[in-house]
Amino acid sequence: MSVPALPVIVRTERVQCFDTLGVLWRGLEAEAEVSFFQSWTWVGCLAAERYPDPILLRAERGGRLAGLALFNRRRGRLHLAESGDAERDRPFAEYNGPLAIDGDAAAALLRAAWDVAGARRLVLGGAPPGLPALAGGVALRQQVREAPFLDLDALRAAGGDYLATLSANTRYQIRRSNRLYAAGGDLALAAAADAATLEAWFGELAALHDASWARRGQPGAFATPWLRRFHRRLMADALARGELNLLRVTGGAGLVGILYNFRHRGRVLAYQSGLADPAGQPHARPGLTCHALAIAQAVSRGDRVYDFLAGGQRYKLSLADRQSSLVWVELARPWSPAGLLARLAGLRRRAAAAGDAAHLARASDN
Repeated sequence: MSVPALPVIVRTERVQCFDTLGVLWRGLEAEAEVSFFQSWTWVGCLAAERYPDPILLRAERGGRLAGLALFNRRRGRLHLAESGDAERDRPFAEYNGPLAIDGDAAAALLRAAWDVAGARRLVLGGAPPGLPALAGGVALRQQVREAPFLDLDALRAAGGDYLATLSANTRYQIRRSNRLYAAGGDLALAAAADAATLEAWFGELAALHDASWARRGQPGAFATPWLRRFHRRLMADALARGELNLLRVTGGAGLVGILYNFRHRGRVLAYQSGLADPAGQPHARPGLTCHALAIAQAVSRGDRVYDFLAGGQRYKLSLADRQSSLVWVELARPWSPAGLLARLAGLRRRAAAAGDAAHLARASDN
């Protein structure tokens, strides 16, 4: 006869000290299945600035800690592991969710969020697609983005020859680009191993990255003093924990690019990059060259996944062999005015789709 599981009890706390919370978070992190973006390295980076009105939900089962969820309350919305401020959330999270030892604890934390004083909406950014359903509520707005990745275990099982798995066109572009950058000297891949190297490479990374986005008429990931400070702190913390995979690629003509990757529990996350300007070199593909070398390193090191994160850029689709989905969603209470209107709109859309399907079926019968 099975013993019923103990209930999950959730209580709400105001955060008094982020350092104290970090110790608690790290302890639970060691027990849970967690992404890099659920780790304290990410969640706790400049936490006092990112969460000006922090709300902590704490789940326990049988007196034992089972889950934590850190929200920021802003204008009637609870933002999970985000601030709700566009500038502070430009380094946006992916694979986001409560830190929990199982799905029941995660669901209890999300459902309890509706009981927080002043909370009318719940905002989940970069979450797995099944997570919003655990919270309940009705989606007022939702965006789904695909995150291409490469299964390195499957690649090794197939022999480990990465280039052989790519399309003929992608393989040709990589080899041609590699020959261009290797002219006059071999391609070399180096990883930042200390704070001094990190500091030197950060300047190169930011300059290359921001120049690339300036050519497109847009600000880059390091465009403001706050963003640079955030990433300097994040990189330093990740380096100290062995979670930073900052890679610098050089060839005979000099610097090809710098990859700002994270490495967490066998998963390499290709977060940002700074690449040499390929102008005037039609065969130059600095991104393909850099990522191909980084993937070869990850294969030989025994990593499980090389994740390009959310976005449908052509290079990601060319280099990946699989995709996962991530969702950005704002939820309202089901019986709130906004929730009722959203539900009504959903019913109308489904009715219209059913009518269109019936019309097509009749047309095909005729």
